[in-house]
Amino acid sequence: MPLYLKEVDVVPEVAKFQSALIVPCRFCPALSLALRKDQPYIEFFRRFLKTEPYEQHINDIQSRLEKEGLRTSVFKSNLLNFIICMWTSRRREKLLEQAHQYEALVVMGCEGAYENVCDIVKSTDCQVFLGMESEGVLSAVSKFHWPFNISLELSNVTPMLYDKKREIRVEKSE
Repeated sequence: MPLYLKEVDVVPEVAKFQSALIVPCRFCPALSLALRKDQPYIEFFRRFLKTEPYEQHINDIQSRLEKEGLRTSVFKSNLLNFIICMWTSRRREKLLEQAHQYEALVVMGCEGAYENVCDIVKSTDCQVFLGMESEGVLSAVSKFHWPFNISLELSNVTPMLYDKKREIRVEKSE
């Protein structure tokens, strides 16, 4: 089940750095923003697998960071590596290679995506920031429109909690 995410304004925190890489997951965040903005999730022939409100949100964050004087870029994904929590080892290596060029990483995804990115770049000096937060697990009804557009209607959101104190979770499991 996909997670329902809300945006987090990370620009004030990230603005103290000189460079930032935006690392987007292309599933749950895109679904969430399409639902919030009441826009199609997929417009296959118009945008292929990119969701307009999500792409706009990423562009807005990048523009705001650049206005603060940061050098920015967006980490590119491909069809096989669409969802951060299912990245191949090669995609993880690519992120690690690129992360060395940045001081901050902004993860546009759930807390699981954030944890994955933290694990990938733990050997670097990069600071990792969570650009979205989970509100819960979403249930939605898919609606197909010609020509192969997919919209969603939110049924409900089942709340969930995330303990941001990773050390506490590790201590409890030992």
